Amino acid sequence: MLRDLPNLHADCVDVPTIDRLRATPSAHPPRILLLYGSLRERSYSRFLTLEAERLLKHFGAETRIFDPTGLPLPDGAEVNHPKVQELRELSLWSEGQVWSSPERHGAMSAVMKAQIDWIPLSVGAVRPTQGRTLAVMQVSGGSQSFNAVNQMRVLGRWMRMATIPNQSSVAKAYQEFDEAGRMKPSSYYDRVVDVMEELVKFTLLTRDVSAYLTDRYSERKESAEALMRRMNLSAAT
Repeated sequence: MLRDLPNLHADCVDVPTIDRLRATPSAHPPRILLLYGSLRERSYSRFLTLEAERLLKHFGAETRIFDPTGLPLPDGAEVNHPKVQELRELSLWSEGQVWSSPERHGAMSAVMKAQIDWIPLSVGAVRPTQGRTLAVMQVSGGSQSFNAVNQMRVLGRWMRMATIPNQSSVAKAYQEFDEAGRMKPSSYYDRVVDVMEELVKFTLLTRDVSAYLTDRYSERKESAEALMRRMNLSAAT
């Protein structure tokens, strides 16, 4: 214990240092998983996701897009369901993610939420999303809104992700994509470029130190206490 900080367990404290944030950079491209929130044939959230993927590839990222078709409702199947396993494996593979949802009834879509709900906070000692970067985007049928992106930001924080400051909200999406599903030139498109560029930058900045950035005193203390209990139990037997 420290005299001026009597509630602090000194052996669990880590004083942050700049050297720990100077890891050797990884050589592989940033790994970005993209999720979209609609099953419609002409899905604007999917079109937006495809546009984002093109930009990410241009910026040097390796990408994967998860197709939510066939994903069961949360708790509607076992975790060994093929689509659930595919989603979880992609989340583990990723170093950053993009979530794109339509706004439905002032909220993100059920399709989007189901994907996030199938990715747990932890699987044993592994956290499938902790420390990964996140960019959030939405499409709206009417005037510009930020309800879906705001909700996804809350979920990103809950999933222990590093959500980047920028975001994209495309109003009247039916006007912003051509018949082939390509996004037309506009300030909305420029914002998507901004968001993807920023996501790659933040992913490059944080991916090699994410374990250190998310290493927490409370969890080290809990682990230390669990180890002490186990050792005391061993000594007693």
